[in-house]
Amino acid sequence: MSTVANQTGAEAPVKKEKLLEMYRRMQMIRQFEEQVNELYTRALMPGLAHLYIGEEAVAVGICEALNVDDYITSTHRGHGHCVAKGASPDRMFAELLGKEAGYCKGKGGSMHIADPATGNLGANAIVAGSAGIATGAAFSAKHAGKGQVAVCFFGEGALGQGVVYEVMNLAALWKLPVIYVCENNLYTEYTHFSETLAGDLLQRGTAFGVPSEAVDGQDVMAVNNVAKRMIARARAGEGPSFLVCNTYRYTGHHVGDINREYYRSKQEEQEWKTSRDPIKLLTKWLTEQGHASTEELSGIAQEVAAEMKAAVEFAIASPYPAIDKVAQDVYA
Repeated sequence: MSTVANQTGAEAPVKKEKLLEMYRRMQMIRQFEEQVNELYTRALMPGLAHLYIGEEAVAVGICEALNVDDYITSTHRGHGHCVAKGASPDRMFAELLGKEAGYCKGKGGSMHIADPATGNLGANAIVAGSAGIATGAAFSAKHAGKGQVAVCFFGEGALGQGVVYEVMNLAALWKLPVIYVCENNLYTEYTHFSETLAGDLLQRGTAFGVPSEAVDGQDVMAVNNVAKRMIARARAGEGPSFLVCNTYRYTGHHVGDINREYYRSKQEEQEWKTSRDPIKLLTKWLTEQGHASTEELSGIAQEVAAEMKAAVEFAIASPYPAIDKVAQDVYA
């Protein structure tokens, strides 16, 4: 058993198995997204995808603190949340390729994957579109009385949408068990967030009396420690929390956003990749603290690579839905 200092300086016991599982999940997200980009460049994937590379510590740090029956809602950049909550990569790849074996039978694609079995109520292509869904799930959880919580992931661009404040207000009034997680990756599509959002981001939560914190979104242990406190507070009936995770997406807004120098420099990207990479930071911490050897971590990465290769092959070989099923399970 290892101990990890949380944001308040207290010591929280963390089993080695949990630490290695977080490392594995981060590797899964990174390698899943690298395969997605390859599928796009090989013209095997219809449409676009929004990659989560660089933000892995946020999804993993938070979802590790959740139970299987806890809820999450996701965004257009949602693959990381889906993997972190326990979805199977082969069915995710199948969904991206429009195959019947996918989570939504190939009809949802990259931006609409859902997996109720792991508590994932779905990604959403509408900015802030899942805020009401997560809050409704928290309302349901409170009245069910089983101690479930809901986590609503969204980007900083969603803070320009009124629905976020409407639901946060109700969640505060009704003490709903929901954590609003803002993944501030600095860019609202192609514009730095400082040009689109005025004032202090945390004050958007404190204005409603919602406890609000910011955390280094590249540090999975820091994210995990804050998440545990907020989730425990929600389970205890003390209401919602607001967490801003400061992070960075390594790639473009979507896989087709190749030339990004008109809105951010290559030097900036390289600095984040070199000194602020969440997987490198966790690797360094695990090895320096004696929780794992370099060889052990390398072995995990290789196992994940083999899993991703097999998952892609499964998706490519899977059949498309039959033509007569085109309207099945489609409600809007």
